[in-house]
Amino acid sequence: MAGDLVDRLTAGEWRDPEDGERVQVAIRSIVIERSLAGSEGALVGALGLGRRLAVVSDPATDAVLGARVRRALDGIATVRQIALGDHPHSDQDTVDRIRAATTASDALIAVGSGTINDLCKYAAHCDGKPYAVFATAPSMNGYTSANAAITVDGHKKSLAAAVPRGVFVELDTLAKAPARMIRAGLGDSLCRPTAQADWLLSHRPHGTPYRRAPFDLLTQDEPRLLLEPEAVVAGAPDAIGSLARTLILSGLGMTICGGSYPASQGEHLISHYIDMFAPPDRAPFFHGEQVAVATVTMARLQEQLLDGPAPRLLPSTATPAALRTWMGDAAGDACWAEFQPKALDAAAAAAASARIAADWPGHRAAIRPVTLPAATIETALRRAGVPTRPQEIGLSDAFYQAAVARARYLRNRYGFLDLAGDTGLLGMRAAA
Repeated sequence: MAGDLVDRLTAGEWRDPEDGERVQVAIRSIVIERSLAGSEGALVGALGLGRRLAVVSDPATDAVLGARVRRALDGIATVRQIALGDHPHSDQDTVDRIRAATTASDALIAVGSGTINDLCKYAAHCDGKPYAVFATAPSMNGYTSANAAITVDGHKKSLAAAVPRGVFVELDTLAKAPARMIRAGLGDSLCRPTAQADWLLSHRPHGTPYRRAPFDLLTQDEPRLLLEPEAVVAGAPDAIGSLARTLILSGLGMTICGGSYPASQGEHLISHYIDMFAPPDRAPFFHGEQVAVATVTMARLQEQLLDGPAPRLLPSTATPAALRTWMGDAAGDACWAEFQPKALDAAAAAAASARIAADWPGHRAAIRPVTLPAATIETALRRAGVPTRPQEIGLSDAFYQAAVARARYLRNRYGFLDLAGDTGLLGMRAAA
């Protein structure tokens, strides 16, 4: 059972499918139960976090679970409440405020989902402190990962962060989360095929290290998400359990691999670009909603390339000046630093084309089995009411096309966005 898989991982008993070695994770405790009421103090106390605990929440998560956690911890520690405002931002300024407010604390306890977890894990990392998290929504896969999405000087980055000592998931609380947050979690989880295909593309022709383990962790629960998406959104216990385990195991996959490679590729780069450059008057959307739209885009793009002949790569035309024009000076310079190692001159383009063409049938044969048809992904998302089109996340076609074309400049990681861009399929190869 998938639940047993989580226990085997934290116990160090799960073996890597490729080399048979035991996989070790630094998380001491992952508890996924229908209810955690009455056990919060014991769960945290067993982690040995110290006597001074800072519980970090916002008004919504405090009402759902934070106040209950604080009351439970009062019996085992001196508890300080760190109350963030409504809709906190995952940025360096907020991290600095949390660090300033927790200088006297031994550990942080995050009560929340994506933003609060990222803020706490990065603040804990910066100060060398442990932290634990009580989940409030199945909206993203970062609970168990060792990285945090933090915006620094306008550039959204994936930064090294603390791994939680404990992750505590109450399914009854997750099932009561706003349906839109559950849909976002489903959107974030169904990017597995596009992320795996991207990573394999980087591995096959370019020799980037690749591991099968993080994807094997997801095989038991993914079919339910595809077959019963309506039940997931409705909060049916078994279905919400499948989503919660998928998100937890996806995060563990990133931790096992020492990076976000197995769960954050082209689809996430498109979402990051949207976060950074969407019109300021656009309504807010969840990370998973954006990833869902981008996943459908990536699945279609991957199909198009895999169905075609060996691609012929062209020299890169982007320049530092072009990126500054598109993104502003600071973000443009940061993105150029990320992209420059992937930029191709004429000789490099010819060499890469030859290398890919030498075994294009083999590359396709290796990548196709890990993909899912774009139509399959889109149908599951639409049945659950998850956005699949740019207009459904408040974006014009023109902006979204720019996001798809330019997202590859955000990170030094080669995938199908790069292959499409290097072959001219994305357009916008010259400065606008």
